[in-house]
Amino acid sequence: MGPRTHAVPSRLARLAAAAALAAALACAAPRAPAQTAPSPAEARAYTGLHAAAHAGDAQAIRRLAAADRASLESRDANRRTPLHVATFARQRDAVRALLEAGADTAALDADRYDAVTIAAVADDEPTLALLLAGGASARLVTSRYDGTALIAAAHLGHDGVVRRLIAAGAPLDHVNNLHWTALIEAIVLGDGGPRHQACLRALLEAGASTSLADRAGRSPLALARERGHGTMVGMLEAAGAR
Repeated sequence: MGPRTHAVPSRLARLAAAAALAAALACAAPRAPAQTAPSPAEARAYTGLHAAAHAGDAQAIRRLAAADRASLESRDANRRTPLHVATFARQRDAVRALLEAGADTAALDADRYDAVTIAAVADDEPTLALLLAGGASARLVTSRYDGTALIAAAHLGHDGVVRRLIAAGAPLDHVNNLHWTALIEAIVLGDGGPRHQACLRALLEAGASTSLADRAGRSPLALARERGHGTMVGMLEAAGAR
């Protein structure tokens, strides 16, 4: 009975340690990307291109942009351009018209988001595809975390978006100011489920580094083990991670 009497406390200790680690990571992690979409009150107050963008009125956008090209880069109170507004509203006809008129796809709003990252966070693949086809870059450094659209998408488990951004040349190993890459965020901010696994798989297949560690020196493999993400551990080990 001796060895068996120690088994339960030992197991409870391991579970307690795992719970403590999860709580620590949760406290250290950003909750949700701090994007600010136009409020209903803001939308009602819009005029000109901002109003047309929010409403998806492509004809009005072409007319207004032709009359005043500078208005394409006009800003609202949160420094959103009409392209930001159209992207938040998923108004794809408006996005297309703004791109055709020459809207700046690299413009950042007050929260430091571009249209690509807005679409990525929204899991809006059709709008993202339209932006990328219209010349928008997947390589910009965005957000208060000095991240990328790819890091944000991996964090949220938006696997289709992750694949599109990789295909568009997003930097695989960019390290944000939390000292996390897209691959690390898929592990530490993910739930270990199918969509985050798919993000990890896409990143591994694209050649993302498995050796870049977090600020404490923990490798992606160590982080996956600590989180109890068994399938991710297997994927990393199969990719040669240590």
